[in-house]
Amino acid sequence: MTAEPPKPGQTTPLSPSIQAGPTVMRIVLGTQLRRLREAAGITRHAAGEAIRASHAKISRLELGRVGFKERDIVDLLTLYGVTDEREREGYLSLVNRTNARGWWHQDGDILPSWFEMYLRLEQEASFIRTYQVQFVPGLLQSEEYARNVIRAGHSSESAYEIDRRVQLRMARQKMLTEPGAPQLWAVIDEAALSRPFGPPTVMRSQLEHLLEMSAMPNVTVQILPFRIGSHAAAGGPFTILRFAEPDLPDVVYLEQLNSAVYLDKRADIEDYLGVMERVSVQAETPFKTKASLRQMLDG
Repeated sequence: MTAEPPKPGQTTPLSPSIQAGPTVMRIVLGTQLRRLREAAGITRHAAGEAIRASHAKISRLELGRVGFKERDIVDLLTLYGVTDEREREGYLSLVNRTNARGWWHQDGDILPSWFEMYLRLEQEASFIRTYQVQFVPGLLQSEEYARNVIRAGHSSESAYEIDRRVQLRMARQKMLTEPGAPQLWAVIDEAALSRPFGPPTVMRSQLEHLLEMSAMPNVTVQILPFRIGSHAAAGGPFTILRFAEPDLPDVVYLEQLNSAVYLDKRADIEDYLGVMERVSVQAETPFKTKASLRQMLDG
């Protein structure tokens, strides 16, 4: 006997056997809660009152931006008319998984909350596309280059704190060599490779590191050269994260001086995907990029 397909507006119960990380599960669970709320015709304001919170918290829960409390989920499921015990257990069994701490937890005191969210998403992305104009992308930085970039942005901090930040960035890069590593496709403006962070030896080491990384099967590097003039990504750097879980939309990440913007609306994503496609065509091919990196080293 086959299971009946869900009715329009009905959600498919989440299975405890889903193999996904806590951030993915948090976003998926939030999406399911939003669908349940909308199917029940309940506003965010009413849902917030049911858990003794504001409509803004409901919005953050549904976007997966905050952790879940079992008591809140119990109250929301009751409000949304989810009474089947097995279905309720399916949702509640995932709550603890969504709140699992990341490997960077011990360094949480030096991580702003807006960037911790990015780390969670990055760790679970299956495909990362990024355009950078001022720096080599963090996932592709050599240790000494990273140290100089971090020191420039945190000049008032002690050598110990700088070293903590550097080691955190190096630990972040390990995911590129682990089983199930994401695909990383980086378009780097020539300006980032022309701007020295440290003495020539540091920049030379960084160029060598880029060559080594670009030889990895899951890493693609392209240089956007000065000679093309104006280009599609003139608005500034951005990163697009894609996930294997079908319930998760792509996320566009825009980093600012002391905050970040996360875009997940279809129209915004399509705009940035279009820009990324155009700038990838304008940039040197991966093969020519390697030749250019070798030429920079020879020069």
